[in-house]
Amino acid sequence: MLKTRYDYPLAITMWDFSWLERRWPGAGYEDWDQALDELKERGYDAVRIDAYPHLVAADPEKEWELLPVWNQQDWGSPALNRVQVQPHLNQFIEKCRERNLKVGLSTWFREDRANTRMQIKNPHDLGQIWKETLDTIAQAGLLDTILYVDLCNEFPLTAWAAFLPEITPRVPLETPISRTTTEGAAWMADSIAVVRESYPNLDYCFSFCTELDTWQEQDVTALDLLELHIWVPLFSDFNQQVGYNFERFDSIGYENLVQKGEKLYRENPEHWKNCLAQGIASMAAWSNFAGLPVITTECWSIVDYKDWPLLDWGWIKELCEFGVVTASNTGRWVAIGTSNFCGPQFKGMWRDVAWHQRLTGLIHAGKLPA
Repeated sequence: MLKTRYDYPLAITMWDFSWLERRWPGAGYEDWDQALDELKERGYDAVRIDAYPHLVAADPEKEWELLPVWNQQDWGSPALNRVQVQPHLNQFIEKCRERNLKVGLSTWFREDRANTRMQIKNPHDLGQIWKETLDTIAQAGLLDTILYVDLCNEFPLTAWAAFLPEITPRVPLETPISRTTTEGAAWMADSIAVVRESYPNLDYCFSFCTELDTWQEQDVTALDLLELHIWVPLFSDFNQQVGYNFERFDSIGYENLVQKGEKLYRENPEHWKNCLAQGIASMAAWSNFAGLPVITTECWSIVDYKDWPLLDWGWIKELCEFGVVTASNTGRWVAIGTSNFCGPQFKGMWRDVAWHQRLTGLIHAGKLPA
């Protein structure tokens, strides 16, 4: 049952691990005060970030050397980087609280030189590292700013949940377990139980972007909410037609987007909007079936995009606006994102202040779950 009550749906964005890693000059987050003031100006109420719980639990004030998860995307760092999680995590949360911005905590389990994430052997370990991370936040008196805790981004993708049992062959988008199985449900329920014992007043979840067509078979009773990531390609063959295959260290995916992405969309925009609408309706049905409200922080157009020659933001914003309105009208969302790209590093999206203000206004005017 959701602990936090809302007066209206919140407008939320995802700053993932960028908030801490993209702090070199011009990367977008080197001045947190400026970035958060700009977020507030655009009408947002909350931000979802990586809390690096495995690193905090190992040594909160150590300087960690992180390996790049990609060099084609503008989330996080495209090359080797060094970070110190605490006290920076608490400093960032404090700056959010000063601006009445709530913070959703998540993690992508970033890989450091020693691959510390692989020390997670079972659900108890997963819950324990989150308990220890929340301890450091509670000691600073900042728990009242936490909106919810997502114990693993897009569980159980091996790109993020690398600690799950090995499978062969292992590829970035493969999942070693299914949430429809007893084992998959136990990873969620047992880890949440560990952290909930110490912090019963917080809301907990795992975020999802796979197995969205088998939701009736999934036991999500341990969750307080559904954190669902929803894009057109999840409910259509858009990426297959474009030739985009989530290439992380090769530019061919973006080259194909230049050649085919917007052209394919413009040939029949209503078709792609209808695919998105059907996906949103299915996720709203899951919400009703499970009796859980929805938060979506990664959405609505395509998964990957950036400021690049011959890539225009217009059609992305058009699809995102359609997604916001469609999700809002279901009355099942308590927090809605406007896109994957709502951060200062995506200049073509970020600089359109009026667009953000219009969409956050639409979000605030929407219906909450009964």
